[in-house]
Amino acid sequence: MNSPEIKAFIRENSSLFWYTPEDKKEDISLEFLVETILNYGDLMAVNQLLQLIGIRKVAEIFFDSINLSDRRKGNFHELTLNYFTLLFKRYAY
Repeated sequence: MNSPEIKAFIRENSSLFWYTPEDKKEDISLEFLVETILNYGDLMAVNQLLQLIGIRKVAEIFFDSINLSDRRKGNFHELTLNYFTLLFKRYAY
């Protein structure tokens, strides 16, 4: 279950989750939230995500997701994958 802060963050960025039914948006997984914000969010949304969850937790979710399978790795845009791999390796660990 997501915290009230994360639910408010999802509501602020609800247009990024256009394909998710309205009644289920606030209950999305952290994995789905991280993937969507890193792929489609603007800089402010990424910064808010890092503040809400923490850079280490976001990095952990990111690396777990891309290491799970090539299919999951393919969910990230190539530039997004490269940028956040470099960023998290430098600042999260």
